[in-house]
Amino acid sequence: MTYGPPQDNQNRPLASRRRLLGAAALAPLLTGASTRTAHAASAGPHDRALARPVMTKLTDWANVGEVLGRPGDMKRVAYHTGLPRQDLTVFSHGIWINPALALGTHVSFVRYDDHSTLLMGDTVVTERELQHFCDVLNEHGIMQTAIHKHLLAHEPNVWWVHVHAHGLDPVAIARGLRAALDATGTPPPGPTLPPLPVNLDTAAIDAAMGVKGSADGEIYKSVFARRETITDGPLVLPPGLGSTTSVNFQPLGGGRAAISGDVVMTAPEVQPVLVALRRAGAQLVEVHHHNLTDEPRLFFVHFWAVGDAVVLAKGLRHAVDVTNVVPMPTGPAA
Repeated sequence: MTYGPPQDNQNRPLASRRRLLGAAALAPLLTGASTRTAHAASAGPHDRALARPVMTKLTDWANVGEVLGRPGDMKRVAYHTGLPRQDLTVFSHGIWINPALALGTHVSFVRYDDHSTLLMGDTVVTERELQHFCDVLNEHGIMQTAIHKHLLAHEPNVWWVHVHAHGLDPVAIARGLRAALDATGTPPPGPTLPPLPVNLDTAAIDAAMGVKGSADGEIYKSVFARRETITDGPLVLPPGLGSTTSVNFQPLGGGRAAISGDVVMTAPEVQPVLVALRRAGAQLVEVHHHNLTDEPRLFFVHFWAVGDAVVLAKGLRHAVDVTNVVPMPTGPAA
């Protein structure tokens, strides 16, 4: 016969009573926590006060431009500065990468109706520069929200870092950004050169992509923005800021192009986009985020393709069409 440990029957009612009292005492706390959690999870962009972007003029950003040490321009409500890594000579799969194709640092400042300023941008650094660059950003309170790749195998090794800051002093934010950029080989602005013709059938590309593209030097770009209102924490993001699909064509001669691009997607759109890109002949590079607290949650896939520019554009259009985007708006905000 097997005997278990002796049972303390006299203490069992007391122990049960203690458990009941403990559960009763915790019930209000647990209920409150559950209610708060459920409310927070269900609260959407329309359930809380949000700061909205306001229109500014180029002159409003003179101090920021002076700190950054280069001229900027206005892209609707955002003050934008481009810093191409023209100091780098990068090859990917034997193709020289024009800085305007995939090696441009782009940063934007946006003023809000609560008098705060948002910095968002995508910065280009070499692998040797990466860690110190991030250290300097951290010293100045500028977050890194993505560290990723735009290209497949390439030399020298380059990384792309998304930066994010939000505060009341845009000049202080600009100083921190400038300190980080100064820790890299990012060159000072060069002379303004006359635009070069894009050696591609841009009208046919426009027809295939369903959007009027624009030239950035020799690079031709087709850009789309999400239809939804995108928020990031307490802020409404301007259309296209950190939420665009961009297909960039670098002419290779004879109607051929090297294409580097990314598609912005919600979660249900990710797999259809990946399938469409592969069917179009594109190579997948990376799937990642740009922001940490965006609603709806957005994902981005970077891709690479080489071939006849118009044929590729027709195929890539299918990847764009399975997402909820519209041609990127131009001109002043309504």
